[in-house]
Amino acid sequence: MEHQELLSGFIRLHVLHHAAESDLHGLWMIEELAHHGYRVSAGTLYPMLHSMERKGYLTSRTEKIGRTHRRIYNATPYGIAALDMARQRARELFREITG
Repeated sequence: MEHQELLSGFIRLHVLHHAAESDLHGLWMIEELAHHGYRVSAGTLYPMLHSMERKGYLTSRTEKIGRTHRRIYNATPYGIAALDMARQRARELFREITG
């Protein structure tokens, strides 16, 4: 993905936003990001999800779906607080770059 380093923060915020709203899993998140123009591979997204979990932004559980197991992610209270702070900063930045 072009400008990946710059856009990775937006991707993380997008993940956190959806994880705060409801359960999500990696494949769904890849498809959701694609709807917004982000081309993220599993090889990029899954390490990002694991990193966000290690840092305390997400929590996960495993669910059995037929013969396979799927890891389901949700935002933690720490992740929700970080998302609230990021929303404030994003509003400020948006006003600055569009004003």
